[in-house]
Amino acid sequence: MAAAGSRRAKAPRGAPGRRRPRAAVPGAEGRRRAAGGRAADEEVSSESEPESPALRRRQEVTAEEELEETPQEKKLRLAKQYLEELRRYEEERAADEEEEAGPVDLIGDRLKEDVLEQKGRLQRLVAKDVQPPDPASIRVLRGHQLPVTCLVISPDDMFIFSASKDGSLIKWEVESGKRLCVVPGGKKGTEERHMGHASQVLCMAISSDGKYLATGDRNKLIMIWDAATCKRLHIFTGHRDAVSGLSFQKGTHQLYSASHDRCVKVWNVAENAYMETLFGHQDIITGLDSLSRECCVTSGGRDGTVRLWKIPEESQLVFCGHQGSIDCIQLINEEHMVSGADDGSVALWGLTKKKPLALARQAHGLQEAQGLQQPYWISAVAPLRNSDLLATGSHSGSVKLWKCGEGFRKLEPLWDIPLVGFVNSLKFSAAGDFLVAGLGQEHRLGRWWRLKEAKNSICIIPLKRRTTVPSPEATDTL
Repeated sequence: MAAAGSRRAKAPRGAPGRRRPRAAVPGAEGRRRAAGGRAADEEVSSESEPESPALRRRQEVTAEEELEETPQEKKLRLAKQYLEELRRYEEERAADEEEEAGPVDLIGDRLKEDVLEQKGRLQRLVAKDVQPPDPASIRVLRGHQLPVTCLVISPDDMFIFSASKDGSLIKWEVESGKRLCVVPGGKKGTEERHMGHASQVLCMAISSDGKYLATGDRNKLIMIWDAATCKRLHIFTGHRDAVSGLSFQKGTHQLYSASHDRCVKVWNVAENAYMETLFGHQDIITGLDSLSRECCVTSGGRDGTVRLWKIPEESQLVFCGHQGSIDCIQLINEEHMVSGADDGSVALWGLTKKKPLALARQAHGLQEAQGLQQPYWISAVAPLRNSDLLATGSHSGSVKLWKCGEGFRKLEPLWDIPLVGFVNSLKFSAAGDFLVAGLGQEHRLGRWWRLKEAKNSICIIPLKRRTTVPSPEATDTL
């Protein structure tokens, strides 16, 4: 596997491919403070110093407090706290489901599952139990004027957040389909006066505790929102081109962002601070994802590479396999990922292999374009985390469900779900009982085609399974 050291943001200015000083946002002068004392809804630039005197003082106080507790005592305290939370959670779940197993067994099973998940070897075999979705049961939510470009589901599966090329942001209630909050898009240059985006929103992410929502737009801005109230908290600047990918590290408030400027930036949302910049891609970055580990994966458009960025080691791994522009990528678990490209292929990857473990060519068939037969572009991919179930989207008229074979070395098509339009975003609910698709008349990143018959909408697709649900299994996925 090719490996390359990722260049840090502290490189000399003016060198080829390095950062240029950012353009000032109107009205931002005089509003910056030290990182420890920034006001809400304040601009944070990647040119900002990552630490301030106030922040250092807080860290020193915290360090003094930690000195009173030995590392062994801290580990024991955290372990007891974690087990107590597990016990309460599993007892409540057992009571709801009227299970006969005792709390001790439930905790043991959950701990085993957590270990497998951390190792990247947890694979719930659910694909074989998924029933063909009924098209009549699909719920369609309308609210965006232009194509839906991205969406996320809250960790509790109760809400959907979606955004569009019209700059708008909508919070939906899953059960009722109601719009709980709408932040309309504004005109270009009004970001300081207008609450929302003033250009096309291309990506979004939600933290694993459901507290923060992050959105990125074509005008180089990242906005941080309170997910409960849809109130804007901060604006992060520093990217030199459209922000095309966002992901929170699971269990933290560390945010990764990717851009058409070919770099990845790392932010601490809770501290309202910029941390570092990583370089490596030779073309625009089109997608980004991360899980629990301090690393992220990106798709590099026409440079033909998928990259794994190891943040602490300051290094990256390079993967090659698609023939066209790689437009989307998602992690299945800590050791495997799936990507899609405009050559019509869907690839399964293991993080220890340079080439794809499995590659499905012309996954959505062929289309007639300018007198030639060309594959339908893969515009969205989504895994049900830690399982063998995948979904892919294109503008072929359907969303496809797939089963990952043993060891992620095979892709088997399951069912087609008819949906008209460009499928620009796909997400499974955490429980796996529904799939959400964001549709538009145009592709998320451009206007190569326009499907007039499509509706700019959110589609909620219920997923039913057979009554027998297999237990999680540890499979040799290396």
